[in-house]
Amino acid sequence: MSTRHSPKQVLDALLAANRRFAEGQARHPRQSPRRRAELAQGQTPRATVIGCADSRVPPELIFDQGLGDLFVVRVAGNVVDEAVVGSVEYAVTALETGLVIVLGHADCGAVKVALEGRRHHRFVSFSLSSIATAIQPAVDRARLEANGDSARVMELAVRYNALIMAQRLTERSSILQTLVRTGQVLIVPAVYVLETGLVEPIDQG
Repeated sequence: MSTRHSPKQVLDALLAANRRFAEGQARHPRQSPRRRAELAQGQTPRATVIGCADSRVPPELIFDQGLGDLFVVRVAGNVVDEAVVGSVEYAVTALETGLVIVLGHADCGAVKVALEGRRHHRFVSFSLSSIATAIQPAVDRARLEANGDSARVMELAVRYNALIMAQRLTERSSILQTLVRTGQVLIVPAVYVLETGLVEPIDQG
């Protein structure tokens, strides 16, 4: 694996850049024609981000990064399936990204579908239902803790979904399991808060 920076150093740098973004001080780095030309020769992204497809949560913007800085996998509900696992395996082995962030966000539509069910969403298809099914364990856990508080259920479900999907990466990949165990890869679940613009890592303890 690459020794460019430790996964923790990369995480700290990305969280600092996110604070710049949240404060309206984004630098929009590495977006020049020269940078494009450099990247035509290859890529060395700093981190991998599994994020939701929601238009309000573009990882490159909220982490104030430039072209080639992040390897991004986006899918509704930041759901981890075999294609996502394979993409992350490629990122950590071929591209040597030691940090993987699983990024949920407040007001996630996919989590809402899982919470409310088909009867409240007239356009829910079989494919969309499969996403909701993947999120259901997070919803069930949130309901147990929220004691009927609907807003709290949503907040907890988003957090637990990011946490469960992060755990799913190592459950479904012996490659990732080994790299995490040996300290070469750090997997961090986190939530993006729409109102503040801040990314909040989730305590896995």
